[in-house]
Amino acid sequence: MRNKSTARLLISLLLVCYSGVAWSQTASVWDGKWIAEGTLFQIGVIVVNGIMKVEQIESMGQIWTNEDGEVDGNVATVSVNYAGATGIIQAELIDETTARAFAASCVPDFMVVCVLSKDRQAIFRKLED
Repeated sequence: MRNKSTARLLISLLLVCYSGVAWSQTASVWDGKWIAEGTLFQIGVIVVNGIMKVEQIESMGQIWTNEDGEVDGNVATVSVNYAGATGIIQAELIDETTARAFAASCVPDFMVVCVLSKDRQAIFRKLED
């Protein structure tokens, strides 16, 4: 019986360690410069302890602000303010160099930016350093 308990404990510890390694590897994939496909729009991303910091590199004249975001594995969420609207942008890693982003929320919903962003998405490509 003791061997089975020890084996279970060892397997549990390995799973916890492995999930921690997988988490840190996924978080570090976010780090770098990203460009919205087909545009000049670029952002810089750094993730530390599950907190995403987004830096504007090329905003194409758009004036926007954001709060620090949260990363949960391959999904990140960031609060953004733009043109009188407030929303949550959700991004999902498709692979190590591609992410899909969309407005998970946008208020007030009558604002033009909210109407135009509804059911739309942008593909971001990671730039090589």
